[in-house]
Amino acid sequence: MEKVAYFPGCTLKTKAKDLDGYARKSAQALGFSLEEIENWQCCGGVFTTARDEIATKLSSVRALAEAQKKDQILVTVCSACHNVIKQTNHAMQTDEEFASHVNNYLGADGGYDGKTKVLHYLEYLRDEVGFDKVAEKVVNPLKGKKIAAYYGCLLLRPNSVMQMDDPENPTIMEDLIKALGAEAVVFPYRNECCGGYIALEDALSAKKKSTAVVDNANAHGADIIVTACPLCKYNLEKSGSDIPVVYLTELLAEALGVKEDTNE
Repeated sequence: MEKVAYFPGCTLKTKAKDLDGYARKSAQALGFSLEEIENWQCCGGVFTTARDEIATKLSSVRALAEAQKKDQILVTVCSACHNVIKQTNHAMQTDEEFASHVNNYLGADGGYDGKTKVLHYLEYLRDEVGFDKVAEKVVNPLKGKKIAAYYGCLLLRPNSVMQMDDPENPTIMEDLIKALGAEAVVFPYRNECCGGYIALEDALSAKKKSTAVVDNANAHGADIIVTACPLCKYNLEKSGSDIPVVYLTELLAEALGVKEDTNE
């Protein structure tokens, strides 16, 4: 069974255990294993663009270095963690001055030269496993379900770095939904912001944004919204709509026949 390095992140150990648990169970069913990075620390949640801001990026660099030592791909599931780690990796690869400062700061911990390949769980399913193989492993097709994929901001942007999919017309989640036997509902607000980062400062504006997303999905016939972001899930559920918002790994586990209690 192929092994990949895995950075779960803080939220997947607390409020988003289903996102983590179903990712692990589904991976096993698909023939690969998520090996959690030892002694990982919070990614910081946001990638700071200041080049001289080093400390907040060190946990990401250490995770990248650990994966490189094992000669493994580094996989993430949380949208925020993926965004921070991918942008940090890109900075280490393209900004010599930044990389030098980081490696000098690490000192005895050793340096990192930017060679780790970072993939979101979705990308690993598409590029390494293949959605055709995923479809072959489905034992419980999600027939009759109309599922709207909500990308939010962090999976797709900035596109020059993330390079997951077309930032304006993505298909990766819709392709997975189809592989699981469900109908993918495409709606205009699927890559609009849910208001996540302003929720504490301006709760009303955040709710307005998240409600607009849910209402738009509902208007296009969706009966389920799927996401990879814990913060997006929280905000969409706070919109007051009755439409369920679930993690993509939960749907995957259901289709693969391994959905059960993840809090074991």
